[in-house]
Amino acid sequence: MIRDFGLQNPSLRMRVCARSRAADDQFMNQVIDTIEKEQQKSDATPFSVGDSVRVHTRVVEGDKERIQIFAGVVIGRKGRGLNETFTVRRISYGEGVERVFPLHSPRIAKVEVEQQGRARRAKLNYLRSRKGKEATAVRE
Repeated sequence: MIRDFGLQNPSLRMRVCARSRAADDQFMNQVIDTIEKEQQKSDATPFSVGDSVRVHTRVVEGDKERIQIFAGVVIGRKGRGLNETFTVRRISYGEGVERVFPLHSPRIAKVEVEQQGRARRAKLNYLRSRKGKEATAVRE
């Protein structure tokens, strides 16, 4: 969509196109941000990495809906805005199980913080190599 405005110089023509493209991108970012704000949960419980949480998930089986609880330690958060996710890890029958939950998903009924942990890093990947009770132990 290059129009001839009497711009014979090709580098000048490219600069004019780049300016209009930047304005279009800025407008689209504003539109996307307003749509995302409508879909975000406003009543989300604040929690951080290292906390022991209980995630209440809505599960649909046939025509029935029930709540399933997944309890464990938050080992990481990722993303921003509507795309934010968090990973919860627990030990089940001696085996480590991890689930990744979208923070603003309508499938998540609520997140309860059982116990706050004090983590000194953003991702607790070192818990994966631990065994037994120390696999869930984060400083309080």
